[in-house]
Amino acid sequence: MSHLVPDSLSAPDLTAFLHKQIPLTQAMGLRVAESNAGRLVLEAPLAANINHLGSAFGGSLHALPTLACYGALWMLLREAGIDGHVVVKRSHALYRTPVKGTLRAVCVRPDEAACAGFMDDLRRHKKARMEMSAIVEGADGKPAVEFSGTFVAVL
Repeated sequence: MSHLVPDSLSAPDLTAFLHKQIPLTQAMGLRVAESNAGRLVLEAPLAANINHLGSAFGGSLHALPTLACYGALWMLLREAGIDGHVVVKRSHALYRTPVKGTLRAVCVRPDEAACAGFMDDLRRHKKARMEMSAIVEGADGKPAVEFSGTFVAVL
């Protein structure tokens, strides 16, 4: 996988990487809006993710926070110099309100202790799992969708 990894972790590089590795992200119009050590924010236009009611399609509202968590965990690996794979083991989404504008998923990275424990397990067992969560913001900035999942990294 090393030859596929962007040289930097800038938002445009991460966007291009996701488009190449997960074609659905391109169809969704996904872009990385913010990428740093604390959080990953992904956005997608409503027009590419609209349903018959004029609001965001539920599948898109599940995919976007899944991708935000996936991307945040993948970045954690890259920052540690680890070339591993990330997969989703379990996911759950609670849909609170319709989204009628740009879809915006925010994944805040787990605390330092959780990340350190995850990295120790990964190095020791060549496999580790992490509970991750993200929200899709509504127009009022409150959670329109609350997402949680278990992600597994494998070396």
